[in-house]
Amino acid sequence: MTSSWMLVAGALFAAAGMMVKIASAHFNAAELAFYRSAIGLVAVFGFVAWKREAVGSAHLRTHLVRSILGVASLLAYFYAMTQISLATAITLNYTSPLFLAALTTLVLRERFSPWLVFAIAVGFLGVAMLLQPALAEGKLHAALLGLASGLFAALAYLNVRTLGRLGEPAWRTVFWFSLMGTLICAAWTIAFARFNPVGMADALLLAGIGVAGAVAQLAMTRAYQLGNTLVVGAFAYSTIVFAAIASLALFDEPISPLAWTGMAVIVASGLIAMRFEKKELVREAGFEGD
Repeated sequence: MTSSWMLVAGALFAAAGMMVKIASAHFNAAELAFYRSAIGLVAVFGFVAWKREAVGSAHLRTHLVRSILGVASLLAYFYAMTQISLATAITLNYTSPLFLAALTTLVLRERFSPWLVFAIAVGFLGVAMLLQPALAEGKLHAALLGLASGLFAALAYLNVRTLGRLGEPAWRTVFWFSLMGTLICAAWTIAFARFNPVGMADALLLAGIGVAGAVAQLAMTRAYQLGNTLVVGAFAYSTIVFAAIASLALFDEPISPLAWTGMAVIVASGLIAMRFEKKELVREAGFEGD
C-alpha cells in the first residue's frame, strides 16, 4: 500500500475535522482541543507505562516551546473550523509547508532555490484569494486564525527538527505536546468559558475525534516510512478534497469560484515547495495543526 497510506490519513484527518465541526454546536474550540489532547495523552501514557520509558528530558525547554506552539496552532485551527467552512479552514492550515520553507531560511539560514521563492510567492497569492470570501462574510478574523494555525505549526515543526537532531524519541515529543495541550486548554476553558456537560452521544463524538486523529497520524507516519516522499506529500493534500466534499454534502457550505481557485493555487504551490525542499524537511513537517 506504501504511499497510499497517506490517502487513508487524509480521509481520517478530514473525518476528524467533520466531527470537530459537528461537535462545535455544543463545545467551544478550547474544549475540543482539550479532549483531543487528553485522549492523545492517555494513549501515549499507556505506551510509556508499557515500555517503562522515562518522560523526563535534558531538553525540556525545547519540548515546552514546541508544545506551546503546537497548542496555539491546534486552538487556532479548531476555532477556524468552528467559524468558517471546513475546506477553507483546512486549506489555510495546510499553508504550513510554505511558512516552513520561508522559516528555514530566516531561522536556519538554509538556501532558497528560485523555484522555492516562486512557490512561496504564488502560495500566498492563493491565500489572498481564499481570504476574500471570508472578508465578504465578515469572518476574516476566523480565516486569519486559520492562517495563523499554519504559521504556528511551521514554528512547532522547526522545534521538532531540533528535538530529532538532539536524539529525542517521537513518543516523548508527543507526550509533552499532549500534556501541555491538556493543561493549557483546560486552563483556558476554565478561565474564559466553561466545560459543557458531556452526554453519551457527545462522548462518542469526542472519542471519534481523538481516535481518527491518532490513527491518521499513524497512517501518515507509515506512508512516509514506506512510500515515496514526494508522492506522499502530494497525497497529503487529499484532506482538502475530502473536506471540500464534506463542506458541500454535509454542512451545506458553498465554496465560491475564487475560493476554489485559491485552494488550487495553495495546493500547487505546496507541491512545488515540497519538490524543491529537502526531503528531511518534508518528512518531518506533517499536517493537521500541530
